[in-house]
Formats: sequence, C-alpha cells, structure tokens
Amino acid sequence: MAKKKQEPQPYIPAAIAEQPITETLEKNYMPYAMSVIVSRAIPEIDGLKPAHRKLLYTMYKMGLLGGKLTKSANVVGQTMKLNPHGDMAIYETLVRLTQGNEALLHPLVESQGNFGKQYSRDMAFAASRYTEVRLAPICQEFFGDIHKNTVPFVDNYDGEMQEPTLLPVAFPNILVNPNQGIAVGMASNICSFNLREVCAATAAYIENEDADLLKYMPAPDFSMGAALVYSKEQMREIYETGRGSFKLRAKYTYDKKNNCVEITEIPYTTTSEAIIGKIMELIKANKLKELSDARDETGLDGFKITIDLKRGTDPDALMLKLFKMTPLEDSFSCNFNVLVKNTPMVLGVKGILSEWIKFRMECIKNGVRYDIDRKSEKLHLLTGLKKILLDIDKAISIIRHTEREEDVVPNLMQGFELDKVQAEYVAEIRLRNLNKEYIVNRTSEIEKLVEEIDALQKLLGSDKKVKNLIVKQLEAIAKKYGQERKTTLVDDGAVEEYKEEQHIEDYPLTLFVTREGYIKKVSAASLRMTTSEHKLKEDDVITQELETMNKSDLLFFSNKCVVYKMKTYDLPDTKVSNMGEYLPSLLGLEEGERILYTVVTADYSGMLLFSFVNGKMAKVGLSNYETKTNRKKLVGAYSDKAALCDIKFLPEDREVAAFADNNKVLVLNTDKVPLKTTKSTQGVQVMRLTKKGAKMCRVVFAADSGIENLKHYTTKNIPAAGSFLKKEDTPDRQLSLFENE
Repeated sequence: MAKKKQEPQPYIPAAIAEQPITETLEKNYMPYAMSVIVSRAIPEIDGLKPAHRKLLYTMYKMGLLGGKLTKSANVVGQTMKLNPHGDMAIYETLVRLTQGNEALLHPLVESQGNFGKQYSRDMAFAASRYTEVRLAPICQEFFGDIHKNTVPFVDNYDGEMQEPTLLPVAFPNILVNPNQGIAVGMASNICSFNLREVCAATAAYIENEDADLLKYMPAPDFSMGAALVYSKEQMREIYETGRGSFKLRAKYTYDKKNNCVEITEIPYTTTSEAIIGKIMELIKANKLKELSDARDETGLDGFKITIDLKRGTDPDALMLKLFKMTPLEDSFSCNFNVLVKNTPMVLGVKGILSEWIKFRMECIKNGVRYDIDRKSEKLHLLTGLKKILLDIDKAISIIRHTEREEDVVPNLMQGFELDKVQAEYVAEIRLRNLNKEYIVNRTSEIEKLVEEIDALQKLLGSDKKVKNLIVKQLEAIAKKYGQERKTTLVDDGAVEEYKEEQHIEDYPLTLFVTREGYIKKVSAASLRMTTSEHKLKEDDVITQELETMNKSDLLFFSNKCVVYKMKTYDLPDTKVSNMGEYLPSLLGLEEGERILYTVVTADYSGMLLFSFVNGKMAKVGLSNYETKTNRKKLVGAYSDKAALCDIKFLPEDREVAAFADNNKVLVLNTDKVPLKTTKSTQGVQVMRLTKKGAKMCRVVFAADSGIENLKHYTTKNIPAAGSFLKKEDTPDRQLSLFENE
C-alpha cells in the first residue's frame, strides 16, 4: 500500500512566536509612551522640560551665569554630556530660550546673532558656530542654593556625571514662560503670565487660599503682545480647571498719508507668513476687494506687516473682516498639564501654585538643613579649639613631645578631651596661628553660630516662616525683574464682530442647476441684457431654475442622504454663456455622490416633501435644516430605509400626482401627509402598491402633470391604490434627476 504523501509544512523561524497584542503593547509600547510623557514632552513644576533643564544646568556649570558670551556650539557640545540627542535638537531647544527668538516673556538666555523669530515660520536661525550665548540674569533665581542639595541629583545617562532632577526656581516659572508639548495620549499647552502679577497672586494665595487670583493676575501675557479678548467668566473657568480657550487679536494703526494699515503685534499662536499667505489667498479668491497688497516690513524697528488699502476703504471695517477671515485673530487653547512627582496632572492655576509652593518649601528646607549641618560642623570644630585656649602651651608641648606623627591626634584627644574630628582640626593649625589672639578670634564665632543654628532650626520647624520667606523672595524678584504687561485686555462686550451679510450687496438673480451637476448664478440685470443661449455640456440639460436674492441660503440634497449648505453670495456671478460652477468640486462630494435637488431660502419657511419608491411620503419643515453655526454639511438629511424617487419644496400644501410603474396614478393634497420634526423620518404610506414589485416612480405637482380630469385620480384618504392612467391623460414624460436612480 502506497504511503500517503504529506503536505509540506510552512517554515516558522524559532525566533518568531505568537504573543497577545495587549502583552506586546505593555512590554514594548508602554515604556516608550511613559518615557515621552515623563522625560520629554510634559513640563515639570519648575516650568522646564528635561531638555531645557539639562541645557541650563550645563551653561551654569560652564560659568555662563554672569560670565562672558560663548559660542552656541560650545554649549551644545557640553550639553550632549547630559542630553543624548543630536546637536541640532539641542540647539533648537537653546534657540527658543534666547531673547533673540522672542518666544519667552522672560528669556533665560542672553544672545548675540540671528536666532530666528517666534513670529516667523520661515526666518531661519544661524548655525551654532556663528551665534553666542550666556545665561540671563534672571537665571540667578533658577540656581540659587543649588549647591546646598536643595534638589535631588541623579546620574546622567552614562553614569559619568550628576544632574539635578529639578531646578530650585524661586518663582513660579511654570506660569511665567509659555510651554507646549505633545506626548503620547496627552499634551500640554501652558500660556505665559506677567511676572509681577504671578508673584503678587502667589503671595496672596500663600496668605489666603481662598483669594481671588483674577484680582492679581487677570489674564495671560505674551511676549508678542497683541490684544486679548477678555471674558471674566471664561478666564475664571481656565483658572479653575486648567482648560479652555481665549482669543487674541492683532494690534494695528492706520497710516492716513499712505492709505495703509500697519500691524505691529500679532497673536502668539500665528506667524507673519500664515497671515500674509491667507490674505493673498483671499485676494486671489476675490474675497478681499478692499485691499491691493500685503507684505512683511519687519526690520530693525521691529515687527510690521503693511496692508495697502484701495481708495475709499474703511480701515476699521476692513480689520474686522480680516479678524474674521485670517489668523489676525486666533485662539489659544489652554491645557495646564504638568508633571508632579512623575505624575501628569491637569491643574488649575491654584493647583499649580499649591504644588509649586510645596516644591519651593521643600527646596528651602533642604537648604536650611544643609546650612545647619555645615554650621554644626564648624561649631563642633570651634568648640574643640576653645578647649586648647585654656592651655596653648600644653597643646604645643603634647605635639612637640610626641615621637610618632600618628600619635599626635590620640595624644591631643587624651590631653584635652577632644574627639577625633576636633583633634584633627587642632593638629592641622599652622604654627603661626598657635597664638591667643587667633584662637580667641575664632572661638568668638561660637556664640554667633549657636544663634544662627537656633534661628535655622526655628525656620525649619515653622511652615509659616518658610512661607513668609517665599513671599519676601517673590516681592524682591518682582521688583528686580518685573515688567509692564505686553498684552492688553479688551472686554469681549466691547469687541465688534464682523458680520459678513452686512457688507454683502443684495440683488435679484436666477440660479440654473443642470443634470450633470453644474450651477450658474446669473443676476437679473445680466439676464435681461443677454441674448446668448445657455452654454451646457453635451447631452446636459437644465433641471431647476430658481429665482432668489443674493443674501439667501442654498441647500443641496445628495443621493447619500446628505444636505450641503452654502450662501448664495459665495457663488461667483456668471453669465449664461459660461458653463458655471461644478457642484462635486465646489461642495467636495464623495465618489459616486451627486446632487438630486436644490432648495433656495432666505428664512427657512416652507416644507420639503420626500417621496420614496415604496409608496411612502415624508413631509419635513425646512426649518429643521437651519443651524446656529455655519455648518457646511448635514448627514441624515432624509430617510435611507427606501430609495428616494422625488424631492419637492412646498411653500404651502398643494396637490401632487404620484405615478407608479404599473401605470397607476394617485392625486392627493399634501396636507394629508403629517408634518414631522425628524429629518430622517420614514414618512407615511400614501400609495398602496397592490402589484408585487411595483414602485412609485415619479411625483409631480398636479397642475404640472398634464392630467385634465384630476378628480378621477384624487383620493380623500391615504393610503390609496390610485387609478389606472387613462389614455387621454397620458402626459409627456418630464425630466427628473431621479431617472438614473
């Protein structure tokens, strides 16, 4: 008997093994995600990310606090000992911290050379070999008492050096300088506040935890200035929750002589290129007819964008329009996500200040403990020195008559009842200092040391005293480094909003919609004067002709149960001799999607009648498609339970004739169809389709049906089967967009 041939088995390498996806994520992805969150993207309570902290600490160790300028390349190279990144990544971090870049309200690095600009996307910074840097004076408040073990130190990535886990910042830098970071599954976006205001608010919060911080720091402040549209309720929500948004507006002046607007301050969240690009885009789209040009004139005098106006243009009205249509008005979205002891937390302003105060108190206490230890050590040595004051000759004699060097310390310990540390100190005194004057002068410090240690012990044991010290430091910092607000506040109630319709010309016009998806907007004046015929694609025909005004809304119903909305004035005027606009491109239709019916309205009055092949009709108020926001697309515009065979706009109820493909006709008044409030309603059964497989295929207004004896087909109640169409009532087939459905 022949052996059955075995199927060859697929080769599976030994290194490949099945593993549940959850296990893979936990082992491989979670460590990466946590590393990004904890060690890269989210700022900690000192207001710095690890990259910033490593850079500043390196510069501090290089002696650049109060020292001379050095090449940025030197700083970058030294920072690589702490930061295992490429030189460009480190240099980009340095660039943002400089005064030349103007990204920070209080720059941490003094700079010389080209460092680009926060307000410019394309202005590149110079290479690190050309620029020079050193720490700004305010960094004294970052490194004060760092040598006193105020913050923990850890090994760097190769274990060769030590670096601080945090910097002992003496003011809430987390709120003073802006910080943005995108981690894995979370992000952080902290706006900047005025230093004086932050210090005052922190002091007030220390004295009273229920203090209203809005009195002391009413709103954020940005290095690029601009105007903040201020809402007290909106700002209070941000302060309490750490989330929310507010609007920033550019500042401008009008140059009457040259008929131009000069923009001197823009929102922190945008750039000059983005603004000019958007303006030029609107000019090309013929949506900004009031101006002729926009250009960047930033120079030695500072930032400036110049906009040339056409004659007769109102500059204030134009700026309102630009605020609406360009990034000259932009939003800042707050997300106060901060790392506290390696745990990300979204905190309000009080929450951040509370955590910073705890951190600062611990820094001060660590410094006090260090001072107590050092002073206690010194006191211990001087106490031993005081003992030999009673008999200096004895001390000299002990040393002189000791035969072996290693016996000097034990003999001093025995002769004066000293411990080993004290005896070592006495033994190391130089011969010239073994005189009464020297010893008396040194031992006179004992009383002062005792008083200082006692004061430090009291400070260490009193949180109130530590907080008072923090308040004094904050007051000194505010006085030394404080500056006036750059961002002005504008009450939101006094801000005028641009209303486009007020500036739109209203005039009568006619819309022509074709079967192939083209639409033409022709003014009544142009229509009266034209002698041309409509230009259409081959085999295309006009299916709808709608008379309306320029200030109206257009609703386009597609075969995907979607309605697209736009303003009539957004359509460009054209002539009948032109092809018109192609709706699929204009509306961004999906593949296979086409427009079935167009409705034009000024007040959303009237109704829509949807007819389905299963004999049902749904009547929906047009007001159901009105939205408060300017939404361009509404899904679920009508029911998708059955295929659609017709849509009709009804200013009021009227008679319609429904045709079935089994040659039956039903005439009814639409008042028999109940008005529904749900757009996607399936409607009610109107035409009873008695023949299996029969469909309602066409619905027309009764007056347009071509039927002479309408009463023969009219029903009083629905549903009804209708009557067979008489030969003499057979109308000419009317064109319908639904023929191809």
